[in-house]
Amino acid sequence: MQTPTLVSLALYFILMLAIGLYAWKKSTEDSEGYLLGGRDLHPAVAALSAGASDMSGWLLLGLPGALYLSGLVEAWIGIGLFAGAVANWIIVAPRLRRQTVEYGNALTIPEFLANRFPDKATALRLTSAIIIVIFFAVYSAAGLVGGGLLFESSFIDTNLLGFSPYMAGVLLTALVVLAYTMVGGFLAVSLTDFVQGCIMVLALVIMPLVVLYGQGGGGIGQMTQTLETIDPDFLSWFGGLSFIGFLSAVTWGLGYFGQPHIIVRFMAVREGGIPAARNIGLTWMAVALVGALGIGLAGRAYVERNPGLAIENSETVFILLANTLFHPFVTGFLLAALLAAIMSTISSQLLVSSSSLTEDFYRLFIRKDASEREMVNVGRVCVGLVSVAAIIIASDPESGVLDLVANAWAGFGAAFGPLIVLSLMWKRMTGAGAVAGLVTGAAVVIVWIATGLNESTGIYEIIPGFIASWLAIWLVSRATVGDAAGEPHRI
Repeated sequence: MQTPTLVSLALYFILMLAIGLYAWKKSTEDSEGYLLGGRDLHPAVAALSAGASDMSGWLLLGLPGALYLSGLVEAWIGIGLFAGAVANWIIVAPRLRRQTVEYGNALTIPEFLANRFPDKATALRLTSAIIIVIFFAVYSAAGLVGGGLLFESSFIDTNLLGFSPYMAGVLLTALVVLAYTMVGGFLAVSLTDFVQGCIMVLALVIMPLVVLYGQGGGGIGQMTQTLETIDPDFLSWFGGLSFIGFLSAVTWGLGYFGQPHIIVRFMAVREGGIPAARNIGLTWMAVALVGALGIGLAGRAYVERNPGLAIENSETVFILLANTLFHPFVTGFLLAALLAAIMSTISSQLLVSSSSLTEDFYRLFIRKDASEREMVNVGRVCVGLVSVAAIIIASDPESGVLDLVANAWAGFGAAFGPLIVLSLMWKRMTGAGAVAGLVTGAAVVIVWIATGLNESTGIYEIIPGFIASWLAIWLVSRATVGDAAGEPHRI
């Protein structure tokens, strides 16, 4: 890696740490400030924070890599995600922002569920916290794998401080994220997400255009001709796609309703800011997804026309193009965009995991009368503990970014998706139904993956998990409708 590239990356790291220090001085005096930024996020910050924490390294590694290998048919994942995001902003965002305040000013999703269903408060908070920590350890590991792949591609055959390039990337990524997340809390995470979202979308616009229209690019026509020589169906939306494959791709969008690190942004945006945040967030997402699609397809065409280029892992096509086509200083900027995608998601996930461990476990079972300062400090310790688990999971260099994200995304989507939607919209839902849906959704996803049914059937695990969770909530709620279910919603 050349000196200008390292300078760009160093400047990026310094900027992230500076934002963390700013947030530390502004919003870490109490739990509401540390965990939700005082519920006063600007709509633009909330929107890009939700988008950046959502897309992660998957946007620059996993999705382009899938398109690079299989062609345009993989774009259905992005289409399903965009449709899910639209529904999430319309259905969940305004209701969650209002009802988390109405139900005891809840600071976490488990706390909101406990306040909504007081008869099952302890069971909901404890079960939710366990599911959040388990799946976020896996999800955070996916981001650290991305950091490892970046360094492995840039420091080939070089040991860094006694570590392989891959592990050095995993550890450095984790340390920088830990630094600004532990110090600055939610505000630091949200502000860094905003900056990272801007960097990401610039990179996603610039790179496909340079690949297509830069020296030797040849434009869209040349790209199309090259890709069709690989496979006549490479640019087909349905080439070789079965109904089950199509369904598994588009149902990624169901996961949005149950992603704690995304929907917590709805809780934090300032009052009345949801409509503006929705418009900004969906515009950013549309541009970002089209850019990722362009990187995968244009990158494959470029590599095919340049046989001297070697790529062992399709998920590193973004890194290969950044190192091959750009001035070293610009390369540093593009690699910083990749780190931005990775870090924005890891930081959000670590903070949500920390909030569950502190508010839904430590305060509930260990120190009910803990001071606000103590809770903030315990939260910082919990951030560190979850990050250690993520590092251990990510230590396997064979881990696939897309596979890890897919597993965690399905787990959250099935466990929390039906639960969040129905708790916000169905006044007859009961606490017993909420617990049943939470446990059933998570259990079905875990069993589906553990038994290999996701591979043998081709059915993405979120489909059976989401359906089973929804049915469990409906059936158990109807059977226990006479039980205390909390105050009915005002919809």
